[in-house]
Amino acid sequence: MPARDDLNDPLGQKPLKPRRAIPLRPVLFGAAGLLLIGGGAFLQWRGDPMGGEPHVVAAITPAKAVAPAQPTAPKATTAATSNAATGAIALPAGDAPASEIEQRSGVKVVRSGGAQAPGSVIIDVPKVLAQRLAPAPDPRLVEKSRYGLLPRVGSDGARPSEVYARPAPAAKAPRIALIVGGVGLSDKATAAAIDSLPGTVTLAFAPYGKDLKAKVAQARDAGHEVILQLPMEPIDYPQTNPGPHTLLASATAAENTDNLHWLLSRFTGYTGVANFLGGKFTSDAKVLKPVLREIGQRGLFYIDDGSSARSTGLAAAAEVGLHAVRADLILDAQGSDLMDGNFTKLEALARSQGTAIGMVSDLPGSVQNLARYAQAATAQGITLIPLSAAVRIEVQARDASNEAGTAHPTRVFRAQ
Repeated sequence: MPARDDLNDPLGQKPLKPRRAIPLRPVLFGAAGLLLIGGGAFLQWRGDPMGGEPHVVAAITPAKAVAPAQPTAPKATTAATSNAATGAIALPAGDAPASEIEQRSGVKVVRSGGAQAPGSVIIDVPKVLAQRLAPAPDPRLVEKSRYGLLPRVGSDGARPSEVYARPAPAAKAPRIALIVGGVGLSDKATAAAIDSLPGTVTLAFAPYGKDLKAKVAQARDAGHEVILQLPMEPIDYPQTNPGPHTLLASATAAENTDNLHWLLSRFTGYTGVANFLGGKFTSDAKVLKPVLREIGQRGLFYIDDGSSARSTGLAAAAEVGLHAVRADLILDAQGSDLMDGNFTKLEALARSQGTAIGMVSDLPGSVQNLARYAQAATAQGITLIPLSAAVRIEVQARDASNEAGTAHPTRVFRAQ
């Protein structure tokens, strides 16, 4: 390559050096940074973090209270009285209909088919709802057997007599527990007892009815506490035969226990058991105690229906540690026509001893009279309680008497 000849190059014609392009990205980042720094300094100088936000200052004047409209139409008084009696809920006469409310609020409600806004809506709410009982069977409280599910005490100590019980109202004496026996044998009578009696009345189901599980579930859904009746040998057995698997004074303890298991497996959800007949069986403590011991170990209580003066049920229950009570009166023992006098006697017992227990059979006349009395009892200052509550009250009274060293009526026994 020849050497450069400066003498022959044009004067002032030095070659131009290429210019470098200015990078655009650093310039943009720098400008953004300056804006942020400047904005932060501006806010710091103003001391207003909301500076730059559009805002307006407006005076707010509290609205004057508007006196509620007074009903003037005579119908308002009549409707209020009717609603109080039936439990219905309705808008007061002074309230605006739905169309006016929509117009005032500016909200347009589009209804199916172009229907217009309705007027006042009356919602009928039942005054008394059925007391919800714990579901049955509770998996903790059952065990399988060759006959079906048997009650038992749960591993956590839960007992059928407590879990399946109807909650009792918190009320002071006088209190009465009412029990209807023989439920489940007649479909019509069973339905009448479930539907016409308040849930505070306890229903005692016989073990021989059809569709017992469904009937018991219906009774419990209506709020009724249920117990199971155990057929026991009467004085004139076998002329009077309670039915299959009757507990017999002549049977061995193992035989009676096996029959007891069959009886206990008929349905679930019961809190305790009661004797059905049993004049001979309950008079023999030796044959009765193994049965009562089994009942207690399965977390149940026992009620003696009071039909036999020779019964050793309470004393035998005390020896085996079973919670037990005895009914004070069989209210229809002389027939359903003479029940009113027994209601008066039962009330007198409740007022004198705090709690009384009465039983009736599942006969149409007896159930009708009991339903009528149950409605009138509250007005007379009587509180109706489920049987489990009566057992608990009596056991607590017995324990308190034992701790205080005072005597307690032998209506209830509990082994110490």
